[in-house]
Amino acid sequence: MNRLGHFITFEGPDGSGKTTVSQAVCKRLQENGINAVYTREPGGIDIAEQIRRVILDPNNTAMDERTEALLYAASRRQHLVQKVLPALEAGKVVICDRFVDSSLAYQGFGRHLGMEAILMINQFAIEDVMPEKTIYLDLSAEEGLRRIAGREFRDRLDQESLQFHYDVTEGYRQIVERFKDRMVMIDASKAVEDVIEAAYQQVVSILNEG
Repeated sequence: MNRLGHFITFEGPDGSGKTTVSQAVCKRLQENGINAVYTREPGGIDIAEQIRRVILDPNNTAMDERTEALLYAASRRQHLVQKVLPALEAGKVVICDRFVDSSLAYQGFGRHLGMEAILMINQFAIEDVMPEKTIYLDLSAEEGLRRIAGREFRDRLDQESLQFHYDVTEGYRQIVERFKDRMVMIDASKAVEDVIEAAYQQVVSILNEG
């Protein structure tokens, strides 16, 4: 596909501030006259949001690991064809909170299904559409869990064991190394204003390079 726009994703473990930072970066781009759109996974459009509710419902404790992986891929496919690709074809900058790397980390490593198996499932869903760059908000599992402990609502994944979150964080580190040409690392342990500023400057640099 000949993309006219830019596809930039934000990744990181729970509590790293992906949503806060990615939304702030997108808003700042818009304020500076850049045609940017914010979206998220799982979700972003109606069908994918419905799948999100099933995946993250804390009552769905019986969900099989492979079912979970397939639901994420299904949600991703619908979101891609209905929102991401049309925006890219219209020349927009797409800022996406999570994409394939989340499945690699959470299902590949957190659920121990393996990176290659998750890549294969998602290859069918995305047909080689990958982000131009990924902003990775680096944070320890301990700090991430400390941050989400005070949340009023904790979804099904928030409630997983400390070991699960350790495995996810280790998975992300391996993913960052494997796809290092695409990854931009930012220290998410700093004050949120500093993280937003660093992420914004990185995104501007990416757009200027493109």
